[in-house]
Amino acid sequence: MTATSAASRPTPPRIATGPRGLPLLGVALDIRRDVLGWNLRAAGYGPVAQYRFGPMRSYLVSHPDGLKHVLQDHVKNYTKEHFGYDMIRRIVGNGIFTSEGETWLKQRRLAQPAFHRARIAAMAAQMVRATAELSEQWAASQRTGEPRYGVRDMMSLTLRIVGEALLGSDVREETEAVAAAFSVISEQTTERFRSFRLLPPVLPTAYDRAFRQANQSLRDVVARVITKRRERMEDQGDLLSMFMLARDEETGEQMDDEHLRNEVLTMLLAGHETTANALSWVWGLLAQNPDAEARLHEELDTVLGGRLPTAEEVPKLVYTRRVLDEALRLYPPVYSLSRKVVADDTVCGYQVLGGSSVYLSPYVTHRLPEFWPDPERFEPDRFTPEQVAARPRFAYFPFLGGPRQCIGNNFALMEGTLIIATLAQRHRPRLVAGYTLAPEPLLTLRPVGELPVTITAR
Repeated sequence: MTATSAASRPTPPRIATGPRGLPLLGVALDIRRDVLGWNLRAAGYGPVAQYRFGPMRSYLVSHPDGLKHVLQDHVKNYTKEHFGYDMIRRIVGNGIFTSEGETWLKQRRLAQPAFHRARIAAMAAQMVRATAELSEQWAASQRTGEPRYGVRDMMSLTLRIVGEALLGSDVREETEAVAAAFSVISEQTTERFRSFRLLPPVLPTAYDRAFRQANQSLRDVVARVITKRRERMEDQGDLLSMFMLARDEETGEQMDDEHLRNEVLTMLLAGHETTANALSWVWGLLAQNPDAEARLHEELDTVLGGRLPTAEEVPKLVYTRRVLDEALRLYPPVYSLSRKVVADDTVCGYQVLGGSSVYLSPYVTHRLPEFWPDPERFEPDRFTPEQVAARPRFAYFPFLGGPRQCIGNNFALMEGTLIIATLAQRHRPRLVAGYTLAPEPLLTLRPVGELPVTITAR
């Protein structure tokens, strides 16, 4: 063999290393005890870490190049046919978030017009009006000194906005039912995943009954929304109208109630839970970082001068948006996601075997010090145009990326910017004495204890 032919051989992929774990269980107990800390430690093994989660071979891919490979360049090799998504399908069925292939593509094409920038801008007035009503509630609490729970307030607000803007429905009367049901489902789904409890909740136990009852409660809420809208089948320009009036190009059939329910459940939960958590983190982080809060107030005074914000002013609220972006970096609501590997592949030079699981963690990647110096520090100016351009695209991915990027990302970013601007003009939420701001990793990443705050004046 010549030296030339040997040199031309492709370099074989390396075998990734990672935490050893226990026989049979692998690292399941470690993840159950501290999923965020465990992921950070696992990323220390390199851009791809290999481990056993229960009986399953798994990989944590943390480097932006690997994320680009999985989410964009070779996306068809990494599917949502994974037991983690099977659990989510128990809640939202096979909607746009969980579906694959042609089914997903058809759903995406159908939903895309509802998220056109012009349509989203037209929803701004609804967002601000709802937020201004919450501001009046905060003002009342400000006078009495009564504490509020930031997570609850943000959940109620974003649920109302999603109902009005995307579903054309007033769901305020359903807020408590949705919150209670989702709390049960979120806690149980998280526990079932981390303990590798894969069987569906069909047993006659109190635990399984609680899940079924919560799931049915959500479906009842959605059924009421759909029934009301079917009574007036006109195009109101919202997402639900588009789904209800759409017809299959080949058969002429419209969506049946089950399909419609799956899409509404997806938008109802994904469209309010994640944004509410991101905003909750904004208030907690601003309370801990008075210099950033002062800069935010200065911008709001300059741009708005005491007026309520409009869609036209959102591009001028540059620092406000950076505050939101930095909160999403530190505490991304979707802090971990999974994919099933279809066929053997090489990621960042490491072997990834078909049939295994790949996990991606925005929480981890957003803390890699080579892209985020002093990563635990809250610093909105990480998102100046210059700093953004200097980082790889997938160093920051709170809304994922590639063709499966969150369809509602622009909706959520405008909504979040308008809510921050409306409330921060008048109020300064302060953490109650004795409360420690810390993450609670359930289905999404929220502040522990629902963020108790007192409302003070600017």
